[in-house]
Amino acid sequence: MARKMIPRQEMPEQDPKERVNNFDEVPRAGFSAGARAASRCLQCKHAPCVKGCPVEIDIPGFIKRVKDEDFEGAIRHIKKTNALPSSICGRVCPQEEQCEEAARPRQEIRTGRYR
Repeated sequence: MARKMIPRQEMPEQDPKERVNNFDEVPRAGFSAGARAASRCLQCKHAPCVKGCPVEIDIPGFIKRVKDEDFEGAIRHIKKTNALPSSICGRVCPQEEQCEEAARPRQEIRTGRYR
């Protein structure tokens, strides 16, 4: 399927009636949805998303591994330049204003959805 034909993938969330009774994560990241969403990445030669990242994570390299369903490889790839766990960066990083904004208008990739 062509990149532009793949719709934006929304991250499933825990139902509000369920989450009022626990402290589990609200987002329910799904591997298959992540791999589908990763297929939207253009793999730009100059990677404006990397320039928008304060720690200059190789976002295209990470997304390629997610697309290939190499999730452990994706984690190892991020840890090459960022020692913080994804549970911290995934929560505090304003990716909408950094890497995602730098990638627009060429593409709409929600990098925060892959954490």
